[in-house]
Amino acid sequence: MARYDFASDNTAPATPEAMAALVAANGAGFMSGYGADTVSARAADLVRALLDADAEVRFVASGTAANAIALAALCRPFESVLAHHHAHICTDETGAPGLFGHGLGLIGLTGASGKIDPAALAGALAAPDVSHRQPVAALSLTNATEYGTVYTADELAALIAPVKAKGYGVHLDGARLANAAASGFDLKTIAKLGVDILVVGGTKAGMPPTEAVVIFDRALAHRFDARLKQAGQLPSKGRFYAAPFIGMLEDGALARHAAHANAMARSLAARMPFPVLHPVQANAVFVEMDEARLAALHAAGWFVYRFLDGSVRFMCSWATTESAVEEIAAAVVAIR
Repeated sequence: MARYDFASDNTAPATPEAMAALVAANGAGFMSGYGADTVSARAADLVRALLDADAEVRFVASGTAANAIALAALCRPFESVLAHHHAHICTDETGAPGLFGHGLGLIGLTGASGKIDPAALAGALAAPDVSHRQPVAALSLTNATEYGTVYTADELAALIAPVKAKGYGVHLDGARLANAAASGFDLKTIAKLGVDILVVGGTKAGMPPTEAVVIFDRALAHRFDARLKQAGQLPSKGRFYAAPFIGMLEDGALARHAAHANAMARSLAARMPFPVLHPVQANAVFVEMDEARLAALHAAGWFVYRFLDGSVRFMCSWATTESAVEEIAAAVVAIR
């Protein structure tokens, strides 16, 4: 039977802290629906405290929905979003931003290890508006990136400043924001950098399906619940999306588990006999491996993915153990 320990951080179970918070929310009995409850209010307060920001917070079921709805709030249908060409919104969301945004476009930008090249951004921002293509209205960033690298606050500022100077919006996909924070990125800088709308990842961080949409620009919050309802993302029992954030934030479990996942990735990278292709700054290790050896690893019972740039990705999670790292490292050495 195949093992999926390193296939994705989505394959891991939910943390005890997140599940205990769900049970506690269920035990609290009857509550108001559609997010107008004390559990959702407490979770939102904890997210605001995490970010040290006054913002509107909503909880939705998936990162795809969170990103697509956020971008739809920043763009009109005839406009477009700039993003790294390997960003999740460009490669893994099946056109959801365009669907939720009624036709908004995506423009992919280049850059090493998942980070947008400032020169590529400058070129896109300098392009003239013409009636035959969708003009830019927003920038989407990802931290940690799809390749497990982490933007510093200064790097983000260098990308955000010219976008804001144009009057455009900024979205930050934080599916692995906890891992970025564990790598040293200060979450309290996000609001100050000019991000308009942020997705704080819950699912990949060890929660059951939930993501927090954080709206720093209060103007975007106008009728946002109606947008969520139309998109099927305003659940009647919204407290069950919110509760895991309470369990993960009240005593620092989010930070602890992300730090562990990052440490496991560093441990695995140190054991790799194959070339590691991207800096190991979060919870992912990308290696150069040919098809025959990948097939041999699969045959040995370990499932991992070949990624967008042709590398093979090993993803660690809060539940990754040192013994599992040793086991897969031995399997990788055996096929070398």
